[in-house]
Amino acid sequence: MMEALFKPLRAPWLRWICLLLICAAYLQGGINKLMDFQSAIGEMHHFGLSPAGPMAALVIAGELGASLMILTGYYRWLGAGYLAAFTLMATFVANRFWEVAGPERFMMANGFFEHLGLAGAFLLVAWHDIQKKEA
Repeated sequence: MMEALFKPLRAPWLRWICLLLICAAYLQGGINKLMDFQSAIGEMHHFGLSPAGPMAALVIAGELGASLMILTGYYRWLGAGYLAAFTLMATFVANRFWEVAGPERFMMANGFFEHLGLAGAFLLVAWHDIQKKEA
């Protein structure tokens, strides 16, 4: 009886939708930066990253490339590991809540810990992909 209840949850398309949801922010961010490269350069300047142009291009390539690796299954573990590392680095650059006070600190702390959770989700995707290959 329980097996019949869980069978729809094993559908391959549902797994792909879950992976798409995990990658959504990186697909949206990469596409937006690609469509407005000057704003992407401005974002790099805002966070003190230089050289801003090459850094923006690297971020776009990483966000889109790793997301596509995850969605297609082509070296999924590597794409997921890359986005986990990128997310950890980016959250330490963009969500330095320990340096601010007041309501801004609360919002930045939330963002920081949400990004830790997202990095954990990518690590779990990588772990599952590696487990599948070893089986």
